[in-house]
Amino acid sequence: MFHKIKTVSAMPDYKLSVQFCEGVTKIYDVKLLFEQLPVFTALQNEEEFFGVAVDVGGYGIIWNDELDLSCDELWENGVQVNTPFDGLMAFSDATELWNLNESTLRKAVTYGKLVNGVDVCKFGKQWVVSAEAMKREYGAADS
Repeated sequence: MFHKIKTVSAMPDYKLSVQFCEGVTKIYDVKLLFEQLPVFTALQNEEEFFGVAVDVGGYGIIWNDELDLSCDELWENGVQVNTPFDGLMAFSDATELWNLNESTLRKAVTYGKLVNGVDVCKFGKQWVVSAEAMKREYGAADS
């Protein structure tokens, strides 16, 4: 199972905050790679380290053409942290994970299957839904 990455942020002390589409955040310590894989010592240059980005498609992160990490590595070896946003995901992420159409979720809100203010909430133009509500209404994610 792939755990797609939504965002990545470089932090002090060569750590990364990785937010996954499932609404989970993990901290990954890149320092551990400096000894295991010498190519990663290039990231000891802070300007290079802070240039991290999510790879196209969200299946990894990249610094340059030579340095990247897969979503599986980050998921398996990152340490999960609690945030106020745990378990929340955009409708677009939920529809991809559950293989649904976004209109299905909007109709679920309209008909009360997903309750606005409890299961879902709209911020500007963006709807977010809790992973718990998705599991309750649609079962386990397909991805």
